[in-house]
Amino acid sequence: MSLGDPTVYGNLLAPEQLTEAVVQQVRSKRANGYGHSAGLPAARTAVAKFMSTETSPLTSDDIIMASGGSGALEIAISGLVNEGDNILVPRPGFPLYQVIAESNGAHVIEYPLLAEQNWQADVEAMEALVTERTRAILVNNPSNPCGSVFSQETLKGILGVAEKKRIPIIADEIYGEMVFTGQTFTPIASLTTSVPVIAMGGMAKMFLVPGWRVGWLCVHDRAGILQEARQGFMNLSQLILGSNTLVQSALEQVLTNDRESLIEFNRTYVAALENGAKCSMNMLSKAKGLSLVEPGGAMYMMVRVHPEAFKDILDDKEFAQMLLKEEAVFVLPGSCFGAPNFFRIVFTAPEEKLQEAYDRIIQFCERHAC
Repeated sequence: MSLGDPTVYGNLLAPEQLTEAVVQQVRSKRANGYGHSAGLPAARTAVAKFMSTETSPLTSDDIIMASGGSGALEIAISGLVNEGDNILVPRPGFPLYQVIAESNGAHVIEYPLLAEQNWQADVEAMEALVTERTRAILVNNPSNPCGSVFSQETLKGILGVAEKKRIPIIADEIYGEMVFTGQTFTPIASLTTSVPVIAMGGMAKMFLVPGWRVGWLCVHDRAGILQEARQGFMNLSQLILGSNTLVQSALEQVLTNDRESLIEFNRTYVAALENGAKCSMNMLSKAKGLSLVEPGGAMYMMVRVHPEAFKDILDDKEFAQMLLKEEAVFVLPGSCFGAPNFFRIVFTAPEEKLQEAYDRIIQFCERHAC
């Protein structure tokens, strides 16, 4: 229950139309060579159409293809920071943000997400953390590890801080198509005409193909503020000579020509994830010493550990280590994400596997409870 790979158990499969599109490209033998480092023109055009909204249109010139979502993040962060700079990142948050920043001689400053408010960002705290060396605010929505979905009010608050402080947004929206009943995902770029937004997405989680390594960067900059950064992003794309050309070559057919099939696939896929979330909530609510924050999207959930409820468990790290040793259930300690005394679960397994895992967690908590 620790790995954020929805393909592990084989119950969730890539859409057939994507598989067929790639097979066609393999047989055509036209996509076996190098492409432009920023991506194949047809792929960039397809992504621009797919990621555009009525209020935040994109062209192919605004798109840079990357080696997965992580590659897109690396280009975005590396293109904005110099040694001694900082970026604001969420806590709890994905550790890769810090790794990329520090590899460039920069560092991160963490703004809090509030568990008691379904992991909405604390915008007031965020504004107080901005320094003269802050080069971007990173927004991850929906969230890994929290599974939360930011409200429009929260997003507008973040944009207000960015506009006031004159800093761009890096929007990690890799889970943007994956929200549950009653939740609405709003691309942050669709809410502003003045704040530059560098949004990233990709195929990994949306299409259940994380190993195919195709992501993208979308530069929303209608005021032309990021001209130098755009060139920097382009230069950085040359470090690996572009992402997978075979998979890129299938994007035009999948993202534009087969749009209706894609919508139906997403509906079925997200319903399966939502069932996993409901199973998680229903069963883990029975466990002693734990409390839950219901996820609104993605494939993750954060569970709070109350050490005072246990006779021999001091924190989230001990909880995860002992649970693995005694019950062979592997969860990630919240400390990995800057959230001590929480742990993260991934609920993409088949329901019978989830039920077995949660039965073991319930037994474990019962055994160690005061």
